[in-house]
Amino acid sequence: MITLAVYSNKGGVGKTTTAVNLAYLAAQGGASTLICDLDPQSATTFFFRVKPKLKKKARGLVQTGDPIERSIKGTDYDNLDLLPADFTHRNLDINFDKLSRPRFQLHKALASLTTGYDLVFLDCPPTINILAENIFNAAAYLVVPVTPTTLAVRTLEQLLDFLDQRDFDPARVLPFFSMVDLRDRWQKRTAAAAYRQFAGLLRHPVPYLPVVEQMSAQREPVAAFAPNSPAADYYRQLWQEIQNHINPSETAPARS
Repeated sequence: MITLAVYSNKGGVGKTTTAVNLAYLAAQGGASTLICDLDPQSATTFFFRVKPKLKKKARGLVQTGDPIERSIKGTDYDNLDLLPADFTHRNLDINFDKLSRPRFQLHKALASLTTGYDLVFLDCPPTINILAENIFNAAAYLVVPVTPTTLAVRTLEQLLDFLDQRDFDPARVLPFFSMVDLRDRWQKRTAAAAYRQFAGLLRHPVPYLPVVEQMSAQREPVAAFAPNSPAADYYRQLWQEIQNHINPSETAPARS
């Protein structure tokens, strides 16, 4: 089982749309896939038309002995399940901090899965607290959306420095440009400079396109309701590049 966290410590960069579309494409490709909504806003849960409420005694992420399978729901798509979120997830970091080994609770919960998923996607909130460290310890790879703006690129640099201090293998960090305005010359310059600065930046960006915004109305991945659109093709190209980077036998490395 490979866990990919779609993560950024900056908001508004397209994490949820990325997680939803990549998980859908992975499932369509035949991989048994689980997407976990860790964001209290529960946008991923909304996109998959699932009621954002977990069974009281089956949250699993913070209750020892309650496997998260009891809260997993099917979606409308083959090979794709969802662990939904609700507003209680705003306290995940507080609840984790009350437990032993608080930075490994998410890793522990995912390791308890008995269903044989090939891929697990984590849709992550923009946080840099104990929940973030749980994400880093649980994920084999971080997929990091970055808008081609000065502040977003600076945020990526800060994240990479933070991960380096925690011995997170930089080869496991897969940043890519998201919400790109193809007509904006300044964004093109910013992107070109970032490609020179960060060798690990993926080469397939996802532009800002109206059809992606329509996801909230359609409540479906782009490739489901607009499979022949340019946006669907951009996500397919991104997913193919990510697949070229991940090791099929990879799991999150143990960290102290």
